[in-house]
Amino acid sequence: MYFDFRYVFGMRSRTPNQQSFDDYRMRGGRGGPRVGAGRKLSGRICDRKKRRERFHGNKPVHVTLRFREGLPRLRNRRLVTELRRSFREACERPDFRLVHYSVQHNHVHLLVEAEDQAALGRGMKSIGARVSRAIQRVFGVTGRVLAQRYHAHVLRTPREVRRALRYVLLNARKHWHERRGPVPPARLDDASSSRWFDGFTRDLPGARAGPREVARPRTWLLARGWRRHGLIDPAAIPGTR
Repeated sequence: MYFDFRYVFGMRSRTPNQQSFDDYRMRGGRGGPRVGAGRKLSGRICDRKKRRERFHGNKPVHVTLRFREGLPRLRNRRLVTELRRSFREACERPDFRLVHYSVQHNHVHLLVEAEDQAALGRGMKSIGARVSRAIQRVFGVTGRVLAQRYHAHVLRTPREVRRALRYVLLNARKHWHERRGPVPPARLDDASSSRWFDGFTRDLPGARAGPREVARPRTWLLARGWRRHGLIDPAAIPGTR
């Protein structure tokens, strides 16, 4: 007579139940929908990923690049010289152009032209990599340099473009006014492309000097359209009347 000892010791096999994928993950202890699961934050500042503005046709765009905390101030003569050299090599592509820039203590403003959203993404990938490598070379830092995704605002009207030009090229005066009060007399900002701008109400010493590191604008808005609302006073302070 055959006797199955599994009945005595409670070891009789049972038919396994089919588990869902979520059940398996919860049971296995790896990942799964539980508190503390998933990849840990890296510590860098991130904006929530919002859908970028879509546009078709060649448009000017105001782009802002921000950098991680702990870096030296970016308005450094060696870094600006390195950025000029790097921008000179990559300021113009068939579908993307860097027209103006301004380097501040912890961020960089750019005015670019792009044929569409995809061209903007490709162009900014190249520019962002060049800025990051320049910072790493000059300051001897390693690892990630950019703090977050770039912020882009598509400029669609002449008045909007004039406002962006004034803001970018005179941004150093704005920050000086906010931090120190009275602003010095008008002059060209060495950490910007203001010496290549021909829309000021008067010429300033140093205009159009040295090798050009930015592309000439091709869009009607950035080349001529903004002038409908008047030239820009180089002594103005963005954000004030």
